[in-house]
Amino acid sequence: MQKKAEYTDEELIALLASEDESAIDLIFRKYYTFLCRSVYRIISDTQITEDLAQEVFYELWKKRAQIKISSSLKAYLKRAALNKALNYIRDQKIDFRNAPEKEGLTSREASVIEELSADSLQQQIDEAIDSLPERCRLVFVLSRFEEMSYQQIADQLEISIKTVENQISKALKSLRVALAEHLPVNMLLMIMAFFQI
Repeated sequence: MQKKAEYTDEELIALLASEDESAIDLIFRKYYTFLCRSVYRIISDTQITEDLAQEVFYELWKKRAQIKISSSLKAYLKRAALNKALNYIRDQKIDFRNAPEKEGLTSREASVIEELSADSLQQQIDEAIDSLPERCRLVFVLSRFEEMSYQQIADQLEISIKTVENQISKALKSLRVALAEHLPVNMLLMIMAFFQI
């Protein structure tokens, strides 16, 4: 396949299947920031986020002969990154039941958010979500962005459905307040409808 500036997901998958070494570099360049952003919503540690994203690409290349991507490449990578993040939480035995409330982002974490978010509205939303306490943020992200049911979240995090409900309620209330301070009313209403706030 001739090298060009921009490849479609289908072309990248074909390139990967042909074992062309440029495939993984092209996929990495196209989706690395997206995966870091996706993982960061679950695990707000930049080093762990970068490590897990890199593991996704490493495993994609290592298992390229066995992998069958039926969805889009972007969706496949996002699902792989989510699984890595959830496995990391499980393996580290992170206990969100007694996690302390998150005081705020460190300057390093805030600078990562700024780099990853080009659009100012998206940045406002991301900052509001990232400022949630750890457990609250994780439950919200799994519910709203990964479309997991309350039961799936409860099973994955080993907490009760009632705790999931309480954390979603707490997240929505916090987001309503945080976004109301920074956004015009019409934009706030649109976001509230999108997130069902």
